[in-house]
Amino acid sequence: MTEAKQLEAADVEAMLTRGPYHQWLGLRVLSVGDGEIEIAAKWREEWVVNPERRYTHGGILAALVDLTADWALVSKTGRGVPTIDLRVDYHRAAMPGDLVARGKVVKFGSSVSVAEAAIYDQSGVLLASGRGVYSTAPAPVAAPVSKA
Repeated sequence: MTEAKQLEAADVEAMLTRGPYHQWLGLRVLSVGDGEIEIAAKWREEWVVNPERRYTHGGILAALVDLTADWALVSKTGRGVPTIDLRVDYHRAAMPGDLVARGKVVKFGSSVSVAEAAIYDQSGVLLASGRGVYSTAPAPVAAPVSKA
């Protein structure tokens, strides 16, 4: 598999935010490098799982771990890739506030790759981390449309 040309943060953000869920998360790509990515997520009131304690639902943190690790592979694949397996560790409650996610490729393979991500609050405190396995096999080629 050949390495994709180096993409700019704005290019990756345009691809990433095509999905409505990613738009809803308020994602902004801060930087993209060789096997690395940094993404900001704008906090939303809808993330609160416990109104009395006001912490963010773990599913939001897991989604950020998954998509950040996934998109760390974009410098190698030029696209997002399907998740095969994911593990998330929660380190502390995420209180209201924007989040920063940093991801990096651990191992890039021709069909399966491993990447990891960590989620931080605004002051740099680690909230969650995880590792995923992703399908990096070449994207299927679309069949030509026949004109009948």
